[in-house]
Amino acid sequence: MPELLIGITQTNALHNDFEPAPDIDTTFRMVKEAGVFDYLDKTPPEEDLPAYLKASAKYDLPVLAGGWFYAIGKDEALIEKNLRLANALGSRVHNVQVLTNHADGHPVSDQEVADWYLRARDLGLTLGVEPCLEVHVNMWSEDFRRVERVANLVKARGQPFRMTLDHSHVIFKIDNPPEQEIGDIRDDVEAGRLVLDPRKPGAVTDRWIDSGYVRHAHARAAVPNNPKNIFYHYEDGRPGRGIQYPFVQPEPGVWLEGWDGALLEPWKEVVRRLLRYHASEPDSPLGQISTEFISRPDYGSGCRYSMLEQGIACAQWLHALWRDALASRAAELTAAGDGAKT
Repeated sequence: MPELLIGITQTNALHNDFEPAPDIDTTFRMVKEAGVFDYLDKTPPEEDLPAYLKASAKYDLPVLAGGWFYAIGKDEALIEKNLRLANALGSRVHNVQVLTNHADGHPVSDQEVADWYLRARDLGLTLGVEPCLEVHVNMWSEDFRRVERVANLVKARGQPFRMTLDHSHVIFKIDNPPEQEIGDIRDDVEAGRLVLDPRKPGAVTDRWIDSGYVRHAHARAAVPNNPKNIFYHYEDGRPGRGIQYPFVQPEPGVWLEGWDGALLEPWKEVVRRLLRYHASEPDSPLGQISTEFISRPDYGSGCRYSMLEQGIACAQWLHALWRDALASRAAELTAAGDGAKT
């Protein structure tokens, strides 16, 4: 049967940003003691590598994934350094965010993204680390239509396209015209040429999953037209964009009033479909999912609910969902076998 590991990003391994971030040993201990995580997801500073290796061995908790953001035309040496660091940590994948603009200021083209990915892939595979391009705001992929275009350019070169699916960046734009205007997708969404809602046929997340692109995933819950993060304001007065919704209801007084778990259904449905695909498709490249409830401006900065507790609850749900997906697949295979005998 296929494997699926559930991990946590280091930024998820704290309660909120009103308290100091735990040190390396404490982070590993907290994650291990949670009892639901198979690995830590982190690209640490190079000088911290010995401490990460020591804590990883001490708590029997591997660092199987990491990631960083890069500007094409400036960070070629940086991604090589980070891939070598990932190799030293024993990571399987490196999550790659590519900024919308080239280092010289022009918007990066699909071909430039594809070429960047292929160079990173060539190096990563020699090191046993597979780069995965992430769907993410403020990056080239915020225009979701570009993902398939870049994937086709990569496949035309005889290579598979591997991505990190963080569908919170898709879900929060549902029923959210101002956010759809960022990335210039509003017209296509309103015309039905780009479908964000996974409950509708032809959803963009279904297209990515069914194409076998998803190698790695981040699990941070979001809801359609997600509330802005009014607990953080930028210098110009804007609140955080709002790309995080608590997975379980926070304690009273630590977040907005009116938490509604039913609003999470579109986000959950994408995960269900991803896990069903992974359980049933022998060639599925998915290997792991990292929870990522974080204290960052557009996410949970300033909120007083526990990021770690949200990550733990989500991981418990992911484990149960994966068991159900495997059981459903086993039942299908049994039924197919019985049918063949009759």
